[in-house]
Amino acid sequence: MDRRKGRGVVMATNSVSLAKAMWRGFRGKCPNCGEGHLFGRFLKVTDTCDHCGEELFHQRADDLPAYLVIVVVGHLVVPAILAVETAYAPAVWLQLAVWLPMTLFASLALLQPTKGGIVGLQWQIGMHGFEASKLRRELAPVLVKVDTRAA
Repeated sequence: MDRRKGRGVVMATNSVSLAKAMWRGFRGKCPNCGEGHLFGRFLKVTDTCDHCGEELFHQRADDLPAYLVIVVVGHLVVPAILAVETAYAPAVWLQLAVWLPMTLFASLALLQPTKGGIVGLQWQIGMHGFEASKLRRELAPVLVKVDTRAA
């Protein structure tokens, strides 16, 4: 550590918390760096991050994002339908005209972020081929400059 200038180098781990990795994935960003794009197309995860080169092709989200979206949208739409039906009793065609598109758009809007969150989860805990990446993150230290002048 260089005491004259009050600066030093400290070893830190290059770990990303579970919440941060899932949030990055939810935003459609690489869970490793948070900069690169996670998706090449609507639900197609890129093979590697275009920013840091992290391999992402290991992901196996499969049907879990769709199941989670169905649960969330169902728990929002069904009570709303029941409340409107109880309070106003509109015609069936009107109910269908309102709730079907709303359900479709809500499902499509949540599907990609949910899949990204699942990919972030898998990446952070080392599932489905991400084991080597997790070991590399845990074993590779990062040098961080620390300003000790304030201390």
